[in-house]
Amino acid sequence: MTSNDAGSDSRIDTVLLDLDGTLVDSVYQHTTAWRAAFRDVGVDVASHRIHRSIGMGGDRLVAAVAGESVENAVGDEVRARHKERLDERFHEIVATDGAAELLEELRTRGFTLVLASSADKELSERLLDLVEGGASLLHDRVAGGDADESKPAPDLVEVALGSVDPQRAVMLGDTVWDVESAGRAGVACLGMHTGGISTAELLEAGAASVHDTPRDLLEHLDETLLGRSQG
Repeated sequence: MTSNDAGSDSRIDTVLLDLDGTLVDSVYQHTTAWRAAFRDVGVDVASHRIHRSIGMGGDRLVAAVAGESVENAVGDEVRARHKERLDERFHEIVATDGAAELLEELRTRGFTLVLASSADKELSERLLDLVEGGASLLHDRVAGGDADESKPAPDLVEVALGSVDPQRAVMLGDTVWDVESAGRAGVACLGMHTGGISTAELLEAGAASVHDTPRDLLEHLDETLLGRSQG
C-alpha cells in the first residue's frame, strides 16, 4: 500500500464503488473493444491511447482519443460498435481478486455501499453479476445515465452521495478519472492498480492511498482511511 493520506476526524460511513476495472477485470476488454470499434469505421487509434482514457465516460472518450472531427462524424456509431465488440469479449471478464470478499467485509463493518458506475444500467447489472453476491450487498446503484456529465466531472459521485446522504464517504476506483471525479465532489478516493494505472499517477491525481487489488485493500483495511475512521 502506498499513501498520501493526511487523515480526518470525521467518521466514514459510506463507500462509493467504481465497477469497471475496480470490482471487475474489464479494462483491457474495453480497450480492445474500443480499438475494434474505431477500426470498424476506418479510424486507427493506438491501444495505449485508448487504455489511458478508459474510465472516462464513453461520451467523452471518442473525442479524447481521436479528436472532435471523429466524434462529430462517427461518435455515436463508434459507441454502438464498442458495445457490440465488448459483448464479443464479455466471457473473458471476471471479478477482480478479492472483490466479493471486500464488499462482504465492508458491509459487515457497517458501511453503506453504493455503486457509482459510468456504464449504462444494463451493462452495470451484467458486470455486477460477475461479483459473487455483490448485488445483494449494495444499498443503492447509480449508473452513467443517472448523471448529466460523465467522469471526470463530479456528477456521478454527487448523484451517488445524494442517494444515501452520508456523513462522510470514500470512493474506490482504478483510474485517474475516478480520483478526479471523487475529488471534485469533495470525496477521498482509494486507488487500485487493477486498471493498469501506476501508483504515482493515482497519487498525483489525489488518491489517498493505492492498493494492488481489492484483496490487498482488504488485507490492509485497518491501515486506510476506512479502517482508521472506525478506530
